[in-house]
Amino acid sequence: MRNWLARHQGGPIGVDIGARCVKLVQFSADRSRLLDAVRWELPPEAETGDALVRGRHIAQALQQAREGRRFRGSSAVLCLNHRQLFVQNLRLPRLDTANLARQVEQEAAGRLPFPLEEADYRFVEAAEIRQGESPMREVILLACRRSMLQEQLDAIEAGGLRPVSVDVEPAALLRSFIQQQRREEDARQRCLLVHLGYSRTTVMIAEGDHLLFLKHIEAGGGQFDRAVADKLQLDASEASALRRHNGDRRADQQDPVVARSVAEAVRPVLERLSGEISMCMRYHSVTFRGHSLARVVLSGGEAGPELAQALEQRLNAKCELSDPFRGRANIDLPGRRGQWDVAVGLALRLVA
Repeated sequence: MRNWLARHQGGPIGVDIGARCVKLVQFSADRSRLLDAVRWELPPEAETGDALVRGRHIAQALQQAREGRRFRGSSAVLCLNHRQLFVQNLRLPRLDTANLARQVEQEAAGRLPFPLEEADYRFVEAAEIRQGESPMREVILLACRRSMLQEQLDAIEAGGLRPVSVDVEPAALLRSFIQQQRREEDARQRCLLVHLGYSRTTVMIAEGDHLLFLKHIEAGGGQFDRAVADKLQLDASEASALRRHNGDRRADQQDPVVARSVAEAVRPVLERLSGEISMCMRYHSVTFRGHSLARVVLSGGEAGPELAQALEQRLNAKCELSDPFRGRANIDLPGRRGQWDVAVGLALRLVA
């Protein structure tokens, strides 16, 4: 009876709120099968409007996205992403845990772009390293202004969902990545994870589920679209459709003139993006001597075969595409699988 209930009851709904859409994913309570998944577009004013306008559109999208679907219950895990998170990599003297917590608090007070008393923050102990002859700790600080967290909670509740947990995007991405691995040794490898979104790219280095490095890069699909629009004298929606539809076709089905024009237009953005990723890889090789990156994995809505090939050439490293539904049969969702990584990671989170 317990196994039957676990397969037919629902786990929490993972709610990924992006710049242009919301994505919802729910698995069975035992996480063995997908109950439902949906992507719902937000209107343009949701991105350009103030917090109240955006919150109203998010709430409407969450309600409309679930109408007539197979989602069960209203328990939801929401996500703090680069829009809400302040991220800072710190290098601190090696101290005991209690002293480390106090030192991170002191560092946070001097580095946050908002008062510490208005913030919720956590930190991740990345690794112990040596700086010269001194033992040091790499620490990743993650902070959010409470008012921004409350805006997210208000929008979720107005959309008819009950928040049961708040997660951060890097943790959700790691959780999604780990569950894709078929072999235990694969899950322990040190990997570079690149999440290519519309407004930003998140770069992470992790060993298994342990985060070692995190950085947000100001480059994504929006910058690619603007580059194509400027080069070809198109409006933003036309540029986005041209770039995506041509890029998702097989090479033998692409219009060579269009492909060449798009490639020329996005080259400066691609060079800047690959340069930033290369610097992250060099930082790892210098900071964590003796440890190599076994894999480079691309996820996010902008991660497609064409971009993977372009980054392979520039990074001199094979780039894999993430598939958060790997190993789960009979899942036929439109678009690129990598766009679901965050929502899947949220839906897989264990909550009390």
